[in-house]
Amino acid sequence: MDSTVVFQTVILGVLLGGQYALLASGLTLYFGVMRVVMLAHASFLVLAAYLAWWFTTSTGLDPMLSMAITVPLFFGLGVVMQRILLSRLRPATLTMMSCLLTLAIALVVEGVLGFLFTGVQRRVQVGYGSAQLNFFGASIPVVKLVSFGLAVFGLAALYFILMKSSFGRSLRATIQHKQAAQLVGINTDRVAGYGFGLGLATAAVGGTALALDATIFPSLHWYWIGPLMAIIVVGGLGSVPGAAIAAMILGIATSVLQIPMGATWAQTVFYLALFATLLFRPQGFFGGRLAQRF
Repeated sequence: MDSTVVFQTVILGVLLGGQYALLASGLTLYFGVMRVVMLAHASFLVLAAYLAWWFTTSTGLDPMLSMAITVPLFFGLGVVMQRILLSRLRPATLTMMSCLLTLAIALVVEGVLGFLFTGVQRRVQVGYGSAQLNFFGASIPVVKLVSFGLAVFGLAALYFILMKSSFGRSLRATIQHKQAAQLVGINTDRVAGYGFGLGLATAAVGGTALALDATIFPSLHWYWIGPLMAIIVVGGLGSVPGAAIAAMILGIATSVLQIPMGATWAQTVFYLALFATLLFRPQGFFGGRLAQRF
C-alpha cells in the first residue's frame, strides 16, 4: 500500500474526527444537562447546512458568514424547545420519552426541508471548492481544512464557555450533580435551557461546515445520527472531552478502513465500537462518570 495514500487518509481522518467531535459535544451537553437523548440533533445539522446554502445562493457571500444568523437563531430555538417541550416531560420517563419527542421533531424538520427545498441534492458553490493543498505529497481539499477550522473554532469556544465563564461553572455543576447545584443557589432550570441552546448552537456551526464539504438533502440526518450516538457512548455519556477523544479515534479509523473496505463498510466501525463499549465498559472508555448512575 502506498505510504502517501495512507498518510493522506490519516490526515483526512483527523479532519473528519474534528467535525465529529464538534457535533458529538452537542449531544453530550443535552444528556449531561437534562438526560435527554436528542435524536433531532442531526436534523438541525442538516437544517443549518440548508440555511448556509440558501444564504450563499441568495447573497453570493461565503456560507461561513451565515453563522452570524444561524448560531444565535439555533441557540434561541434550543432554549425555547427545552422550556416549552422537554421541560414538561416527567423525570421518571425522561430519557425514553425524549427519544420519541426528539425523533418526532427530526421528522418534522425533515418534512419541512423536503417541502421547501424538495428532495433535490444541493451543494454550496464556493471559490475554493476545488482547491487542493499539497502537504508532504498528500493532496488535501481546502474545504476540508476550512471545515476542520470551523470545528476547532466551535470546540475552542465551547471550552472557553464551559471552563472560563460563570455560566460554564454553573453548567458543569448541574451536569455533575443537579441537586447539589441547587443547594448552592444555581438556577438549574435556567441553566438547563441555556445548556440546551448551547448544544443546538454547535449544530449551527457543524451544519455550516457540512455545507462546505458535502452534498445535502433532507434525509441526510439519518446518515449522521448513528455514528454520533456511538461516539457519545464510547466517549462516555456526559463527558465532552471523552466524546472529542472518541470522535477523533473513530474518525481516523473510519478514514483508514475506507482503503481496504470502501466507504460503506468502513462505517461499521462505529457500531462495532458501540457494541464493544456496551459489552465491556458501559460507562464509556474516556470518561462518563455520569453514565454509571443510570
